[in-house]
Amino acid sequence: MIASHRKPQVCVLGSAEPGSRAYELAGEAGEALARLGITAVSGCGSPATRVAAERAIQANGLVLSIVPPDQMPAPDWPATVVLPCGMGDARNLLMALAGDACIVIGGRAGTKSEVHLAWLHKRPLLPLVGCGGWSDELPSHPPDERENSPILPWSTIAELEANLRSLGLVKSAAPVLY
Repeated sequence: MIASHRKPQVCVLGSAEPGSRAYELAGEAGEALARLGITAVSGCGSPATRVAAERAIQANGLVLSIVPPDQMPAPDWPATVVLPCGMGDARNLLMALAGDACIVIGGRAGTKSEVHLAWLHKRPLLPLVGCGGWSDELPSHPPDERENSPILPWSTIAELEANLRSLGLVKSAAPVLY
């Protein structure tokens, strides 16, 4: 039997301001990813994606941060692994491809770009709904008519976890290796 070493990876995309319900849920989502053994992928550039990364690290999780410039960020950057890609906005493709699925929180133009690229590459989308922002519209207005991937909305961490389980990204128990 060949044991898998790669943990599932889920991208956290979007934006939400501190104090908002979406921001609080972004932090809880990061913590949930860590607790479930899923590597969080985050650019850490918006308050929402940064808090998700910070909370994942606080919960002893792994965070891959793909940053647009070609320079390493400050040592206190909230990530366990940093990839400075030097690609500017073209980094959005890396964000779309780096996850087995993408959590979408709120969002502006950059988030839309990442989501559309994820859709084109058949990555499941998990939009936060009920908190305002562009992610609210995603379940009823997908990027196009092709039905490339599932769109699984959530408004609570329990719903997010259930969606991650339905995608097979959460292992029910750690495998026993002899």
